[in-house]
Amino acid sequence: MDSNLISVHTGSRRGAFDITAEVAAFVTGRGDGLVSVFVPHATAGIAVLEVGAGSDLDVMDAVDDMLPRDNRWRHSHGSYGHGADHVLPAFVSPGTTIPVIGGSLALGTWQSVVLIDPNEDNHQRQVRLSWVAG
Repeated sequence: MDSNLISVHTGSRRGAFDITAEVAAFVTGRGDGLVSVFVPHATAGIAVLEVGAGSDLDVMDAVDDMLPRDNRWRHSHGSYGHGADHVLPAFVSPGTTIPVIGGSLALGTWQSVVLIDPNEDNHQRQVRLSWVAG
């Protein structure tokens, strides 16, 4: 298995960060197989969704609706409401697997690979890409 760690600069903003280009570059020319995309952080996840038409903003609104940033959380260090960030991986998985056909991601027309990061305390995230040949 071949594996590579990429860095995603998120700055001090929360959001959905499109990493499709980085994942596509990792699999280019590899033939058929699977790529695993995994974020080794307790407060982030990986999703496959549409970006640019508002869905990326909608997913963050949905995260906030489902996991309000307030003082209800037992895990209470960091920024206000940070405990919600630690619950996120129960709803947005820290990883996903995508088929690769002929060295290209087999995503649907409007699908992108996105890092979901509701945590404004971390300005840099790591994402592990792992290749399994078919």
